Amino acid sequence: MAKTMAPQKATGPALDPGLVRKLLTDMLLIRRFEEKAAEAYALGKIGGFLHLYIGQEAVAVGATSALRPDDYVISAYREHGHCLAKGSDPKRMMAELFGRRDGLSHGKGGSMHLFDKSVNFLGGHAIVGAHLPVAAGVAFAIKYEARDQVIVCYFGDGAVPQGEFHESLNLAALWKLPVIYLCENNRYAMGTSTDRALAQTQIWKFGQTYGIPSEKVDGMDVFAVRDVVGRAVERARRDTTPSLIEADTYRFRGHSMRDPAGAVYRTKEEVEHEKERDPIALLRQRALAGGALTEADVRAIEKDVSDRIDEAVAFADASPEPPAEGLFTDIYKEG
Repeated sequence: MAKTMAPQKATGPALDPGLVRKLLTDMLLIRRFEEKAAEAYALGKIGGFLHLYIGQEAVAVGATSALRPDDYVISAYREHGHCLAKGSDPKRMMAELFGRRDGLSHGKGGSMHLFDKSVNFLGGHAIVGAHLPVAAGVAFAIKYEARDQVIVCYFGDGAVPQGEFHESLNLAALWKLPVIYLCENNRYAMGTSTDRALAQTQIWKFGQTYGIPSEKVDGMDVFAVRDVVGRAVERARRDTTPSLIEADTYRFRGHSMRDPAGAVYRTKEEVEHEKERDPIALLRQRALAGGALTEADVRAIEKDVSDRIDEAVAFADASPEPPAEGLFTDIYKEG
């Protein structure tokens, strides 16, 4: 029987100034990117759907900090934070959201279909749960070719009742694939709470069913996420053992910009209470209290991030619209 661990709060490593600076910078970059994206959507510069990651930044940043650059990441449609954390260029990402020619996919993918091969970010998938078996396939290829990379697959609690979740965990366990399934449980699949959707609301326990290591972690604590994912990565590299991790997190905005506050299915008091666990504020407080950063350091990071996001918006604004003939390019992969 594979070892499973009861939910616990990781204490995290001793504070290292360089690591703290990197984590805070990446989390702030995601937060400011999302805030600017919301502004651009309101101005009509971004079309279609826009699902913001505000509040969940510690999961993407903590998990990515435990990976190597050549490791893979795959996600669903709330993926801006994952793509940024993996190292994608904010300018090209913003241009993609704007539907412009200089975007990651030349404006053809948009918010829900970001993809960046240069950093091994494999999407951006809009169908709930559809990317979980893709992650298993990537992990199978890694093992088949005797490489030591891993893939982290992010998904929400809304994907858990889908058949793909169970099929993918079964295959990963059966074939011992180096995949880390990371559920960002923000408690609401669109507007449906986990209590109304899942007979087993402790999602991490599904790992017991398939005999793989499983764990729950505080998704608002970037160091706790880093620790848990780090252990899973080590197992996967050592002997291709898959893992299931449930990160307890919360989105501060609604499901999408069509549902800006989520006020229909949750109270204002609930949201304000959860904002007391803001992962960026928690990291900032810990960094200052531990002496890893000074107030001047934090202000400098905030200014640098703000400047980078302003540059990203300006880049997207200046990027041309895709040409009409672009409809007929990049349709098939040849050779």
